[in-house]
Formats: sequence, structure tokens, C-alpha cells
Amino acid sequence: MKKISIIIPAHNEEQRIGKTLDAYAQFFMQKKQEEQLDFEILVVLNGCTDNTQRVVDDAQRLWGSEIRSIVSPEAGKGLAVIAGFADALTRHNTMIGFVDADMATRPEYFYELIPHLSTHHGAIASRYAPAAKLFPPRPRIKRWGSKLFYESLVRLLFRINYHDYQCGAKVFKREVIEKVVSSMRLKQWAFDVELLYLCKKYGFGTKEIPTVWYDQTGSKLRFMSSGPRMLATLVYLRLVYSPLRFLTRP
Repeated sequence: MKKISIIIPAHNEEQRIGKTLDAYAQFFMQKKQEEQLDFEILVVLNGCTDNTQRVVDDAQRLWGSEIRSIVSPEAGKGLAVIAGFADALTRHNTMIGFVDADMATRPEYFYELIPHLSTHHGAIASRYAPAAKLFPPRPRIKRWGSKLFYESLVRLLFRINYHDYQCGAKVFKREVIEKVVSSMRLKQWAFDVELLYLCKKYGFGTKEIPTVWYDQTGSKLRFMSSGPRMLATLVYLRLVYSPLRFLTRP
């Protein structure tokens, strides 16, 4: 039976992660009992200053060894996902993916990504591809800044073309993570772009799948406030993967 490691980066998620762990553990435990898929859920606690650890500990006592956790003292979603990748590779997982702690992607929609690994090396959920559904619908103004500046710059600099680069639900075959994890270096949100670019660089085919997304309050990413830093990060990343990489050295 194939096995997936589902990484959940968690920075001060005491209010939301308990519900997510219960939903994912219940759903995937049913798949395991039906002998369709084995699984583990790996929570990476990164820079937490609240009671997230206690909530995760409670879930581990309830669900058993299928829920694991590691601690990364420094905050950063990219840093947490990379640490999760490295830890998952120490065990026999045939697939490795990650999902946000807020359950904007419900487990049944995360599971819909997995069958596409029969024909592709990776599958990424998309909130903006045709046929995707968002609840509640987002005002168009919320998409304007990201679409006009961030996504256009990604396409220009990296020649990768997706409707949605940063949806927090992605899954890959083990061989992909084995190849790319040592090259990944971005600590924050733009790590998704680096991951997708490395997939392209090494010839791994990644399929974008329209998803059902339940927008959650409390998001830690605000394009209008973090946008300039995110755009600068893209330029830095392009330099890293260019003959001018020496300009990025300390």
C-alpha cells in the first residue's frame, strides 16, 4: 500500500489546527482501513509562541502514531515545509505533500490531488483555474495586485505558467522531493515558486488541479502589505538561479 506524508506548517495555530488534524486524521484513517492509502500527518511547529504544541499533543494522544510533530524554532512557512520534507524522507513515504493548517483545503479535496500522480510527478491545487470554487467568493479587487504584479513577474522571470502558485495544497512523488529539497532556500511564502521552478528545472511534470477552497479568516499573508518584499524575493530568486548568482552571496 502506498503511503503519503502530509506536512502541515503551523505558526501560532492553536485556534485552528485541532479541527484540521481531526478532520484529516479521520478522513485518511478511513482510507487506510479500506487499504487504499497509508498516511502520516507531520506538523512542523515553526516559531510558535502560543499553545499550538499542546493542541498537537492532544491530537497525537487521540489519533496515535499517524500524527507526528517536529519543532523548528524559526518562523517561516517555507522553512517549515523544507524541514518537513527532510523529516518525511527519513521514513518510507511514497508521496509527500503539504497543506495549510487552517483547513481552507478540506481533506477530500486534498485527496483529489493524489490520483494525478499516476500520470504526473506532482499535483497542485488551484483556487483560480477554471472550474475552481471559492467560498465565499473573493472580491475582484483582492486578486488585482497579485495577478498584475506578482504572478506576471513569476511568469516573466521563471517561465512557469500556472493560475495559482501559492495555494497551500500540493503533493509530489517522493523522487521529486528527494531531488529538490537540498536546493530549496526560501524561508517565506515565495518558496512555492522556487519549488515549482525546481520541478521544471529537473524535468518533473506538475499538473494544476482546480480545487474547492474555503477562505479562512486570520491569514498571515497580505499582499498589499507584504507585496514589495515578495516581489524583491522573486528577483533575488531569479539571481540565485542565474550566472549572476554571485551577487546573492553575503
